[in-house]
Amino acid sequence: MEINEYSYWMSLAHLPSPNWKMERINNLIASIIYNWKISFAEFLSYDIYTLQKDFGLSLEEARDILQAKDNLPTNLSLAEELLSQGIELIPLNSVKYPTTLKNNLKEKYSPPLLYVKGNIRLFSEDKTAIVGSRNVSERGIRFTERVAKKCVSEFKVIVTGYAKGVDRIALEAALENNGNGIVVLPQGIMSFKSGFRKLSQYIIEGQVLVVSTYPPKAGWSVGLAMGRNTYIYGLAEEIYVAESDNKGGTWNGAVDGIKRGRKIFVRKANSDEKCANNELIAKGAIAVDEFGEIIGGDYSRSPQRALFEMQ
Repeated sequence: MEINEYSYWMSLAHLPSPNWKMERINNLIASIIYNWKISFAEFLSYDIYTLQKDFGLSLEEARDILQAKDNLPTNLSLAEELLSQGIELIPLNSVKYPTTLKNNLKEKYSPPLLYVKGNIRLFSEDKTAIVGSRNVSERGIRFTERVAKKCVSEFKVIVTGYAKGVDRIALEAALENNGNGIVVLPQGIMSFKSGFRKLSQYIIEGQVLVVSTYPPKAGWSVGLAMGRNTYIYGLAEEIYVAESDNKGGTWNGAVDGIKRGRKIFVRKANSDEKCANNELIAKGAIAVDEFGEIIGGDYSRSPQRALFEMQ
């Protein structure tokens, strides 16, 4: 794709809320490409009257499109900078866009543009998300490490948000055991400088892929962190919950996944634990033991469990 095309994608992918939710942006992009069969450049060349009359946009939406046009020079400069740093831009219609994300999130929630750095082949591997609290208990830590090792032994990529607690522990356990990880950022990819320094060797060796869905220079925020959880769950074929409160990102993501019929495995908590794991199980999540094995299944002497019991 020519570099000018990247600037068009960036301008349209980040149209402002509340006028533009993800589904509305995706529908607009699809209409431009497949229904109206015009280029982004042509679409962005129309005046506010034509955008309303011929394309059915509201006045507010048409004004946002004109602002997106004004952002093209800045985004072109940003695209050049991103590419020079080894960051790739993957639009929704690219063959490189992860199929798992599309299948899980559909057009309603699939981000129209991904910013990635690292081994994009990890998108095509089997992927497991391990999620949980920042202030995780010792039981939760041990579970996270065991499940991460189990996934590595099964050649699965670990998907995490790189936050303190379960996210970071899962990634570190995978990398320490020569596994691979996908890091989904709660910020723009250009603001992840310290993280890139820490992960640089793993990125070079092809063990890590860093992904952002937000404007490249966006800083961390609570809102972006909460939104990021959708993409962690969306990138994975299965999700393990090490430890959850009865509110927050882990809880919301797990409950939403249960409603969607996703594979949500939750560590069964002991009666003395102060967490909401068993509440998630009561809502329909699959209960697993401290080794990540389904409770009630014939897994009591799985190779993974036997290996850990020898250690």
